Amino acid sequence: MSKKATLAREYVKGLWEQNAVFRQVLGMCPTLAVTVSAINGIAMALATTFVLVFSSVIISSIRKLIPSQVRIASYIVVIATFVTIVDLVMKAQFPELSKALGPYIPLIVVNCLILGRQEAFSSKNPVFRSFLDALGMGTGFLVALFLLGGIREIFGNRTLLGLQILPNFYEPWLVMILPAGAFLTLGLMMGFFNTMSQRKKRLEHQTIIQQHLKPQKPALASDGEAN
Repeated sequence: MSKKATLAREYVKGLWEQNAVFRQVLGMCPTLAVTVSAINGIAMALATTFVLVFSSVIISSIRKLIPSQVRIASYIVVIATFVTIVDLVMKAQFPELSKALGPYIPLIVVNCLILGRQEAFSSKNPVFRSFLDALGMGTGFLVALFLLGGIREIFGNRTLLGLQILPNFYEPWLVMILPAGAFLTLGLMMGFFNTMSQRKKRLEHQTIIQQHLKPQKPALASDGEAN
């Protein structure tokens, strides 16, 4: 039972506790650059997740064969292989989306989220654990980019995933589809999530303190002692 819980945690931790964007502040370049719309954020996150998952599985499989002196170079070769696959598939199957993302698909090679997970986790853990870790981190990255891109698209274009959400009388905020809008939205979101996290910790501490300060009921004397 504990093993199942531990394996589940390997996935769940990437959703919030170690979220790449909101908690670790990794992969900021694509996060700020491509999230003009929700679909761009989803596409970028899925591409990153594909590379992260398969790179983690391969590196975890051959981790004992990689000399420590060339481990970083070896990781980059593996990562670059899957980035090339993603880039070619997107250009062939989704040319407009590939054009919208521009150079940020090839730049996945140097995304510190992917390289960091290889160095910190995949190179030290078995394949299935590394798979769950990569999938969880990728899912958390997907949620972050979707939220950021969705908010910017709604206020900047009145739409979400191409469907109009806000009424016609709403005047779109041009700043939301500019780089300044990315910084502003991300900063407000990080502030909100950090505030909620601190509030949760404060409530947990107050609960623990109240439990310790709660007066203990005196133990009842046994019948023999009473007599």
